[in-house]
Amino acid sequence: MLLAIDAGNTNIVFGIHDGNSWIQEWRFETVPIKNQIEYELFLRLNFLEANLKLEDVNRIVISSVVPQLNDILSEFTKPLIDKEPVFVGPKIYGDLPISTQNPHEIGTDLIANAMAGHVLYKEDIVIVDFGTALTFTVVEKSGKIKGVNIAPGLKTAIVALVGNTAQLPEVPLELPDSVIGTNTTTAIQNGVLWGYVSMVEGMLDRIQAELNKEVKVVATGGLSSILHPLHDRFDQVNRHLTLEGLRFIHKAIIK
Repeated sequence: MLLAIDAGNTNIVFGIHDGNSWIQEWRFETVPIKNQIEYELFLRLNFLEANLKLEDVNRIVISSVVPQLNDILSEFTKPLIDKEPVFVGPKIYGDLPISTQNPHEIGTDLIANAMAGHVLYKEDIVIVDFGTALTFTVVEKSGKIKGVNIAPGLKTAIVALVGNTAQLPEVPLELPDSVIGTNTTTAIQNGVLWGYVSMVEGMLDRIQAELNKEVKVVATGGLSSILHPLHDRFDQVNRHLTLEGLRFIHKAIIK
C-alpha cells in the first residue's frame, strides 16, 4: 500500500492507495504543530479503526508546504518502511515529466496537481484548487507549467473578514439562492461565495483568452463542491487530484 501525505497550511491529508483506488483519507489540523509521536499515534489509531495494518505500507510519498513539518514528517514515517520516503521537492523535479521555471518558489502541492493533470489528461489544462489558497495552475500539453495564479481561499477570506471587522458573525460556507443579501449572514455569504464564483469565471475566461485556445479545466480541493454553479465550467471535479499527483510522482521516482 502507498501512504501519501499532503501537508498544507490548514490540514495534513493522509491517503491510502491499495494499488487500485484510494481506500482511506484522513485529515489532521496542521496548526498547532504536533510532535512525531502524536502523528504516529494519529496514524495508528486510524489504521486500527479502518482494519488496516501499518506493516502493509511499503511506499510513502510526502508533500509539505509547511517547512516546520518537514523533518517531523520525514522522521516519523521512516520506521514504517525499510526505504526512504519520497519527499517532493526541487531535487527530484528533473526526474518528472513536468517542468517549471521556478522550482524553488512553486508549492509542492501545485507540482502534484500539475503531475496529475499531465499524466491523466495529456492536454493543455488549468487546475483550479480550492484549498487554504485558491490556485489556478496552467500546464501545457508538453508538461511545462506555464504559470500559477494564487488568491486567498474561501475560508481564509471569510475568517479575515469576520476576524478583522467588528460585529460581523461567523457564517457557514453555504451559497445562498439569491445573490442579494437580506441579512448579515447572507450578505457575507453572497459577497464572498458569489464573489468567488465570479472571480473563478473571470479568471478562466482571461486565461483562455490569453492562451487563445480551449483548455481542459479540472477542479480539486475540499471546498470545490461549495461553489456548485461553477461545475458547468469544469470538465471534471477530482477531489483526489493532489493525492493522485503524489502517487504518480512516487511511481516516476521509484521505478
